[in-house]
Amino acid sequence: METREIKHVDVWSAAKLAAAISLVFAVIYGIILLIIVPFGLAVVPGASVLAVLGAGIVVALIAVVIFVVAAMIIAGFIFRAIAAIIYNLAAGIFGGLEVDLE
Repeated sequence: METREIKHVDVWSAAKLAAAISLVFAVIYGIILLIIVPFGLAVVPGASVLAVLGAGIVVALIAVVIFVVAAMIIAGFIFRAIAAIIYNLAAGIFGGLEVDLE
C-alpha cells in the first residue's frame, strides 16, 4: 500500500458534490413533509377536513420547493465551499489527511 497526503481540495468540486448530496436529503425530507404537513393542518379546529387537506398539500408543496430543495442545496453548497477553504488553509499549516491507496 502507498500512503498519500491530500494537501488541497478543489473548492468548486467539493461544493458541487455537497449540493448533490444535499439534493438527495432534500428529496427525502420533502417526501416526509408532503406526508406529514397535510395531516398536521387537518387538526385545525372548525376547518373542513377536505379544504384543510387541499390547502395542506399546497402548503407542503411550497415548503418542499422553497425551503427544502432551495435552502438545503444552497446551504450545502455554501457550507461545503467554506469547509473546503478552511481545509486547504489547515492542510497548509498542519498537513493534509493521509490516505492509503492500493
